[in-house]
Amino acid sequence: MACFIGTVLYPHFEFKITHRDLLSRARCGLLTTPHGILETPNFIFCATKGAMKAVTMRQMEEAGAAIILSNTYHLLLQPGPDRVAALGGLHKMLHWNHPMLTDSGGFQIFSLGHGGVANEIKGKRSCIIPKTLLKIDEGGAHFRSYVDGRKHYLTPEKSIEIQQKLGADLILVLDECTPFHSSKSYTEDAMERSHRWSLRSFQQFSQSNNHLQALYGIIQGGIYEDLRVRSGNFVAEQEFFGQAIGGSLGGDKAQMHDVVALTCQYIRTDRPTHLLGIGGISDIWNGVANGIDTFDCVHPTRLARHGGALVYPEKNNGKEFFNLKNSRFVEDFNPIDENCSCYCCQNFSRAYIHYLFKVQEMLGGQLLTIHNVAFMVHLAKKIRDSIADGSFSKKIYPWEQE
Repeated sequence: MACFIGTVLYPHFEFKITHRDLLSRARCGLLTTPHGILETPNFIFCATKGAMKAVTMRQMEEAGAAIILSNTYHLLLQPGPDRVAALGGLHKMLHWNHPMLTDSGGFQIFSLGHGGVANEIKGKRSCIIPKTLLKIDEGGAHFRSYVDGRKHYLTPEKSIEIQQKLGADLILVLDECTPFHSSKSYTEDAMERSHRWSLRSFQQFSQSNNHLQALYGIIQGGIYEDLRVRSGNFVAEQEFFGQAIGGSLGGDKAQMHDVVALTCQYIRTDRPTHLLGIGGISDIWNGVANGIDTFDCVHPTRLARHGGALVYPEKNNGKEFFNLKNSRFVEDFNPIDENCSCYCCQNFSRAYIHYLFKVQEMLGGQLLTIHNVAFMVHLAKKIRDSIADGSFSKKIYPWEQE
């Protein structure tokens, strides 16, 4: 039942599988890092620019969060990796003594290169960052800062150097994330380039490795099975600690679930596996069933700032959240969820939170962020418990009642 990873490159890291579901690829695990042990499956919350929006790290801990991530691209532009290092690295700067992950900046290559991600399932929203990518070549990505217009050149080596200065426990290789509408030929070219970049990322990592970080490779290939097979095999052959599934996962949720299921057939099962940028409840369920261990997405916290409170779908006609800005909550004196133990649900009503958004008080977004973080923590625990007690595959979704 146990599976261990711990090599010369990663002496302070270990991944141990503790339970497996008999009817799917779902598993529970313990991911050991220098800043603590993470129970998996689990959700990684996004402190994109080195801060959680609307809440403090203490509030994150009180809500049960176990791991967060920050973004290499944004921290490169401001305050800069040297400033973060001077402040003691991300853990000290944020006052967060738990596991952390940083991405490589690769997703920003995709989003900036195509002027946004509005048509992608990872985020159907208007992009507030202008198209600033200048050129992608074999060396890396040339782009202008959206902060001050200065030119930058992000290479695989520089991405690793930046992440080493930031100091997160788990870090990623640089890759190019292609959108759904890319041709197969371009997707293949970008995948091969990402493979070459990952080898350069690994070389830089191994040359300057302080043994306090673990490197993840990224599986690309878009929606094409043969490319996903090749990329999965390539990543499996390298000395990465973990693996992440990236790139376009399709044009809708059904295709995304198919691509994730397909990709998971061709990856190593002895490594921790991360699904990049995905955080819907049904998407997490599907991912876990296919062997995904961790997920990240801005969805829970962004939703909160816009009035959305996550709830289990059977309590809301199959929908995954309440929009507390709606007038039907004006005189709703119930908590968001009477069974939720978070600070928000234990002390405030839906009507009060509706009022806070009505008068544009920041407290409304703060309270909903606390609730949504606690909800995702509970969801992950519910999934882990169902795997451990053998009930995971007996349910269509992990939120179904016993």
